[in-house]
Amino acid sequence: MTTNLILYTQKNAKNKLWMAAIKPPMYSVAIMPIWVGTAVAYAETKIWNWTVFSVFLAAAILILAWENLSNDVFDSETGIDQNKHHSLVNLTGNKLLIFWLGNIFLCIGLLGILAIAWWQHDWTVIGLILVCCALGYFYQGPPFRLGYQGLGEILCFFAFGPIGMAAVYYSQTQSWSTQNLAASAIVGIATTLILYCSHFHQVKDDLAAGKRSPIVRLGTQRGAQLLIWFTASIYALTLVFVLAAVFPAWTLLSWMSLPFAIKLCRHVQQNHHNPEQVSNCKFIAVAVHFWCCLLFGVGFLL
Repeated sequence: MTTNLILYTQKNAKNKLWMAAIKPPMYSVAIMPIWVGTAVAYAETKIWNWTVFSVFLAAAILILAWENLSNDVFDSETGIDQNKHHSLVNLTGNKLLIFWLGNIFLCIGLLGILAIAWWQHDWTVIGLILVCCALGYFYQGPPFRLGYQGLGEILCFFAFGPIGMAAVYYSQTQSWSTQNLAASAIVGIATTLILYCSHFHQVKDDLAAGKRSPIVRLGTQRGAQLLIWFTASIYALTLVFVLAAVFPAWTLLSWMSLPFAIKLCRHVQQNHHNPEQVSNCKFIAVAVHFWCCLLFGVGFLL
């Protein structure tokens, strides 16, 4: 009986590590730019191409999977993940497998975007997505590793905000939109918030590996204070754009995500100095991102 209990506990712990490694909640990061960009396109043109939307969505998820897998591969080379038990490289013990699996996901994802470009006889969308992929590689891949210089948040903002959403909007309309550009700022900041929050619990490992993340540079206390302004900017900008008649008033539905935003800021304020307690803050940031962007997109449809 005791042996069975031990085996069950070990299996359960292993399953939790695999779930943490795969990061299912994080894939809202890939979904929301597609959702909001398409919603803006529909609000402006009454066009919603479901085939393009579906293919773009699947491609974005696959490309993000490449990003996550290659991040584990490249981080394993610097030693920064030596204490990260849910790293896919650490779990499998096979860096080459994870590297090529990620590249397969990337190729399939890009084939989806190529299909959209081929249908439309226009290569603009694939060009924009290739730029996003390049930014993703610059963030983590050698010899650039710009994330180690504290520039990851900037790259993240442009990849998931202005550039990524420009590609989504263009895939639906084959045109450009200032309203979509404004909306991309909201999505970009909300997405970057997740990356910013992921640094609070790993300052020690980052320092040991020479990674100068924003939290390493600022310190956890100042980083927690900046988080308040960073998070508030999402809601303030939405209000400003509504008052300026750039966004429809219904986009203020995104303010219904404020309870998650307040929870995030309070949690980090109270626990910024405690890695074990603050380690879950990125998942609260995921909730902020998901509900804010979901309701933001609904606002354009209404």
